[in-house]
This record gives sequence, C-alpha cells and structure tokens, in this order.
Amino acid sequence: MSRLARAATLPVQFFARPADVVAPELVGALIVSMIEGRSAVGRIVETEAYLGYDDPASHGYRHRRHAQNEALYGPPGSWYVYRSYGMHWCANLVCQTQGDGSAVLLRAVEPLEGVEVMRGRRRLDDLELLCAGPGRLCQALGITRSGLDGQMMKQSSVVVLARNGWAGAVEVTPRIGITKAADWPLRFVAAGSPWVSRRGVSIPRAAARELHRG
Repeated sequence: MSRLARAATLPVQFFARPADVVAPELVGALIVSMIEGRSAVGRIVETEAYLGYDDPASHGYRHRRHAQNEALYGPPGSWYVYRSYGMHWCANLVCQTQGDGSAVLLRAVEPLEGVEVMRGRRRLDDLELLCAGPGRLCQALGITRSGLDGQMMKQSSVVVLARNGWAGAVEVTPRIGITKAADWPLRFVAAGSPWVSRRGVSIPRAAARELHRG
C-alpha cells in the first residue's frame, strides 16, 4: 500500500453531521478504490451537499422513498450510488442521521495513483478529464451500484481517508447540473484545482452561509 493510502479512514462520526458541513471538509480528502483488486487513489477536489427533506434538488426531498434511493436513508458514512440520466453512476456519502435522506455527492477527483487503471476503465488518456465529473470519477474508480450501494464506507472496497496534510483553500459556488434550487451555494471546490468538473462563480464563505439561510 502506498504512503498516501496509509492515512486514517474517516470515521462514522465525521459523517454524522449536516451534509453542508461535511461537504467542504471532504475536499482534500483521499479516496482509495480496491475494486477488482486494482488500486486507484485520488484526492477529492469537488463535492456538493444535498440536504434531504427541505432540498428540492435532493433525492430525499419530502422523504420520497423507492427501491432506487433506499440507501440514501441508511446510516451516516454509508454509500448511496444512483444512476444519472440512465447513463452514469454517481457516488454519494450519507450524512447526518439514518432516515434523514441527506448526502454529499462526490463530483471530481484529482488522480494520484493507479492512473493507468483509471485510463483503462475510462478509455481516455486526458488526465484532467479522467475524474472530472461524478460519472467520470465513478467509471475511473470502478464504482457501481451493485458494488457499493448501501454499504458502510469503512468496510467497503472504496474508502475515504483523511486529508493527509492537504491544506488548500475551499471555494463555494452554486450547485451545477441541476434545475431545482440550482442557486443554493452548496458546491465546494479546491481553489485553483485544474481537476474540477467545471469552473464556477466563487462566493465568499460568509456570504454563502447568508444566502443559504435566506
């Protein structure tokens, strides 16, 4: 195992908080996939928070439940993996308490190790596009619903580790790629990172908190 992958796995208590608190703290964290026995390591550089019952963009809005989103109502620190537009898998980590329906979507990862594994899965050489977007990162890391959905992250084949010394700045922008509550400042990116899925208009953290309260 590499030096990077020896960092501590994030505990359940880390996720037992509101998604908009967890999401910025996941930026800079390491993600390690050991799916199919092939190691791939990256650094999370972009996340989005989805707040559950009162969030119109959340799959947990008004606590709607069906077979496909049942894992969203699982315990904090578990995986919720869903299919977007019938095409791409999207990986989320459940937050707060069981039954809340809130989670953090992983939107982009900086590839660090196992780059050739990621390239093989994506059939793409362009390093900056390997994991730039939720569907791309899932494909690069081998994430599917059958492999992760509903599993506790700490016991799964894809784990999220502490930042391991990363001390970069985190910027806040409105969420992207959605139509409902798209102006809510709940997207968090590593400042200046070339690995994010899309550039956005940064909002100062204090102003973002005021916008969200409003």
